[in-house]
Amino acid sequence: MLRYMAIMPHGNEAVYPIDEDSKILNANLKKIGEELKDVESYVLITPHNVRSSEAIAIVIAENLIPWLLFNDVPIPVESEYKTDVELAREIYLSSKDKFPVVDVNFASARGRYSRFPLTWGEMIPLHFLRKKPLVLISPPREVKREVLVEFGKHLGRVLEGSEKEVALIVSADHGHAHDPKGPYGYAKESKEYDSLIYRLMQNMDFSRLLELENDFIEKAKPDSYWSLLIAHGVMQEVKFSKVVHISYACPTYYGMLSALFKR
Repeated sequence: MLRYMAIMPHGNEAVYPIDEDSKILNANLKKIGEELKDVESYVLITPHNVRSSEAIAIVIAENLIPWLLFNDVPIPVESEYKTDVELAREIYLSSKDKFPVVDVNFASARGRYSRFPLTWGEMIPLHFLRKKPLVLISPPREVKREVLVEFGKHLGRVLEGSEKEVALIVSADHGHAHDPKGPYGYAKESKEYDSLIYRLMQNMDFSRLLELENDFIEKAKPDSYWSLLIAHGVMQEVKFSKVVHISYACPTYYGMLSALFKR
């Protein structure tokens, strides 16, 4: 059963807050971690792990090893995680004839040499969560929006039918063009995008995502858009009753949000 869906950022300032807004965000992320303490597994959608242009990547490697930090800032996270291989395979096998998906492993099919890296896209959300088995999913940007939504519906059905209690974690930062001195410069669309996502979370309805123009998304420079399309599909299959722990911070050039959707 899918118990929760959490929207969690992956910027360093979520762990090491530098202003009042990021301190509130940090506090809410800790609250989310506390609420999720009793689930059995996580399914973590991340934009910063496997990068495939044409397929949704589902990691089935047994061992997940923290490796790539963001700006070389160490994130305190336990050294090794386990993939929920049973759930990962169920998601993959039930999807492969319907959607562009690929199963990803490394070195060995199973056992201690079946290992895969964790990046800041996973390590920062995991910092706030108790250690559990997890499934990593990385969506591509080139797959059609409607396909990502339909995959989300399918994912929702699979998780809802699971005998395990599962939390879906959407690792997402939002507009990346808030600061003219940042690596992507300034674009007003970043603020507009972030404001829209905040409202959509409050309303528990992501349907407006499908109305956004490609040019607007390109200028806003989010990394959250494609993952949120999957979340939109999940929300059409799984009915959440409320959303809590919403907060927003933009201490540098990118926006960060927290939210927890509950049954």
